[in-house]
Amino acid sequence: MNAPLVDNTSPGGWQIRLSLPPVADEDPQATVRRFREALAEEGARMEAAFRDGVPIESLVAGRAALVDALLVAAWAQQAGDLAASAALVAVGGYGRGELHPGSDIDLLVLLPDEGVNGREGELSRFLAFLWDIGLEVGHSVRTLAQCASEAARDLTVVTTLMEARRLAGPEALVEDMRERTGPARMWDSAEFFRGKREEQQLRHQRYHDTGYNLEPNVKGSPGGLRDIQVIGWIARRHLGVERLDELVAAGFLTGGQLRIVRRGVAFLWKIRWGLHLLTGRREDRLLFDHQVRLAKLLGYEDASYTLAVEQMMQRYYRTVMELSRINEMLLQLFEEAILLDPNAQPEIINARFQVRNGYLGVRDQEVFNRDPCALMEIFLVLEQNPEIRGVSAHTIGLIKRSLTLIDEEFRQNPRNHRLFMEILRAPQGVSRQLRRMNLYGVLGLYIPAFGRIVGRMQFDLFHVYTVDAHTLFVVENLRRLALPRFDELHPEHSRIMQSLPKPEIAYLAGLFHDIAKGRGGDHSELGALDAEAFCLEHGLSLYDARLVAWLVRNHLVLSLTAQKKDISAPEVISEFARLVGDESHLDYLYVLTVSDVRATNPKLWNSWKASLFHELYEQTRRALLRGLENPIDVEQLVDETQQQARVLLGQAGIDADTVTAVWARFTREYFLRHQPAEIAWHTQVLSSHTASDKPLVSLRAQPLSGGTAIMVYSPYELDSFARVTAVLDELALNIVGARIVPTGDGHSLDTYTVLGADGTPVADDFTDDVAGRLQRGLEAQDLSRIHVTRRPPRQTRAFNTPVEIRFSEDRAGRTVLELVAADRPGLLYRVGRIFRRFRVDVRNARITTVGERAEDVFYITDRAGHALSASLKKELEGALIEALSQGQDSARPADSDEGPVAAQP
Repeated sequence: MNAPLVDNTSPGGWQIRLSLPPVADEDPQATVRRFREALAEEGARMEAAFRDGVPIESLVAGRAALVDALLVAAWAQQAGDLAASAALVAVGGYGRGELHPGSDIDLLVLLPDEGVNGREGELSRFLAFLWDIGLEVGHSVRTLAQCASEAARDLTVVTTLMEARRLAGPEALVEDMRERTGPARMWDSAEFFRGKREEQQLRHQRYHDTGYNLEPNVKGSPGGLRDIQVIGWIARRHLGVERLDELVAAGFLTGGQLRIVRRGVAFLWKIRWGLHLLTGRREDRLLFDHQVRLAKLLGYEDASYTLAVEQMMQRYYRTVMELSRINEMLLQLFEEAILLDPNAQPEIINARFQVRNGYLGVRDQEVFNRDPCALMEIFLVLEQNPEIRGVSAHTIGLIKRSLTLIDEEFRQNPRNHRLFMEILRAPQGVSRQLRRMNLYGVLGLYIPAFGRIVGRMQFDLFHVYTVDAHTLFVVENLRRLALPRFDELHPEHSRIMQSLPKPEIAYLAGLFHDIAKGRGGDHSELGALDAEAFCLEHGLSLYDARLVAWLVRNHLVLSLTAQKKDISAPEVISEFARLVGDESHLDYLYVLTVSDVRATNPKLWNSWKASLFHELYEQTRRALLRGLENPIDVEQLVDETQQQARVLLGQAGIDADTVTAVWARFTREYFLRHQPAEIAWHTQVLSSHTASDKPLVSLRAQPLSGGTAIMVYSPYELDSFARVTAVLDELALNIVGARIVPTGDGHSLDTYTVLGADGTPVADDFTDDVAGRLQRGLEAQDLSRIHVTRRPPRQTRAFNTPVEIRFSEDRAGRTVLELVAADRPGLLYRVGRIFRRFRVDVRNARITTVGERAEDVFYITDRAGHALSASLKKELEGALIEALSQGQDSARPADSDEGPVAAQP
């Protein structure tokens, strides 16, 4: 009998209440009902037991025992004469005796070499009966020879057969199969180990080599159940062990490590069992759709600063970190035992460390006890010797057992301060060793505030990694900018990073920028205090320590300014330049911001965002070069912009008189808010437009920004914003910016910047369709017939984002409306409809999607071009909250344009 690798027994082992004796002359349908009812009753009992907190080990083993009983009874009653010559064998996870409510039930019908001998009908009847009673099994029918042949060719098959467990039929048949597919005949320990290690590497790559993804897979992600199963398979093949606890006696695991594995596997089993219950099917992905309900099912409750779901997910991430570490350690131990030379001579590094078979290890068991600083030094040694493959498994275990040495005395030791700073200043391996420090538990103990963010997730679609994983990605991004071999990926950012006098300042800012998340209060302010204290303790000058603290305190400012403020306005640039103060602060903040955004969510960074940050950086740099006491003159800016646009138009063959005629419609505001290339494009399009009563649409790719610009020239009273946003949203185009400028001839000249759903410009073969749809939408007589029918994405439905509205005024006399709401198709159309209803004009819009949230900023005025009155703002706010709080799948507004119109001030 094949035993499970993880002990499924418990003091309160599950007792199956099942009796299915054959009934003479029973109607076949009655037999099916009897089996179905037994399965349903026992399943319901198990579900109730799970909710009551019965140990998951008992339930997982109990579910397998339940299916065993059903299959054995069905085999005896339905397989006829086949039952005497063939063996019914559980394989895969079921063979291990581990089943969850929706787990695959993998069966092998094992035949002698002569095959089924005309009993195909009996086999078909048995399999059909299983389907009828509600057991969805995956089955294979093979002879002994076929098993051996398939196993020799396929590592997956031999792995499945290794876990074979006889349910019924001749034991000798199963033993013969095991002998024919054993390591003496095929897939010896070395070949099997190499194959399984490669399988794991490929699987981890599918999950981006991290178990800290937003929606991890409990089974397949790094640190998941599959990683422990891999260890079990290798142990069976090499040592012939049936249980993980046998690895303790074999010297591969300590008793403490075995307890960590059992505790971790049990927790992941609870997660998986709960997922299967909630979904009613096999589901191994911790999707957003399930996380909140699962946390409630498992008994988590919201705390002051941490949601129940965040508590559950933090435990999940910390569990997979532990299991990842043990998986790494055991794979390395097996490599040393199976592939490497056990008698290899060590290469001495220093009094504490040596290298054997390419792995760094301690020279004796007492190294860390004698010199606790060696717990920090080991990572520096790895940086200084890049040819070393890693840390030996024995030493990884010793580090884990020595973590209690990292106490306050250790943290205050000047030698450790010097070692840590040397690690940050090393020419290579910085981010790799910080990750290793985190994996081994050293980093979170050396910086206790970092330890509190290990495994911390934020329940939103914006942050796709845990806080610690994101933080280390930020440092990795900064490191790549600092290394010339990555210059071609981000040339401008690399040039700036490599010009910084002290790159470790950027690394420290990256390490501390989110370190205070989850404490309550402003994490930027709290993190700045931690950062400054840490830097001063570690020997940085007061100036450098305050620079790191300033970067942490302001790490969001550049991104927010670029995405939410009108950076075409000189006063916005002046205000940001005053905050920054000098080019050095600007350079550090720029590379930190870029690295931070790129590490938050791989889908966030695109050419459009890069161009926004670049524009803000360049304008601020020019303002600093001019001097903060010499702000740019608005008239000078307009004049320079016009001159540059005339040059471009001249090169395009547009004569000066035509330019003058077109520009007669434009206001000073227009020239302030558009770049010379945009002005030249608008002028060329308008110079050939004769039907002034009809809307005009033109599209142009913006290679530098990575987006597509859409120009709309239409009569002012047409209220193009609502129409255009509806059409673009229905086409699944993301609007990232909108500028609406009234012209002197009763029209509005609008420029929208859009991206495709994948963050790239509109495809060339799609631009004509977009233009045609926009033209028809602008010419439609009945605005109420325009609506968006796209449904919101699956993930966004898991969130309930309350509508938030804030009003302020800018220096140009416009009302600034900041809107936070659930991001869904048709949001901007709804907003535009309400603006139209209250006769509010949009002059500028910055559209930002932050995961499941829309965080949009509108610069608006009344029809007279003035800021909104207090009464109008109040009415507008009420209408927006009412409309945007409606949980409709379609974005067709419930309000009507025929509703009350606010009185104008």
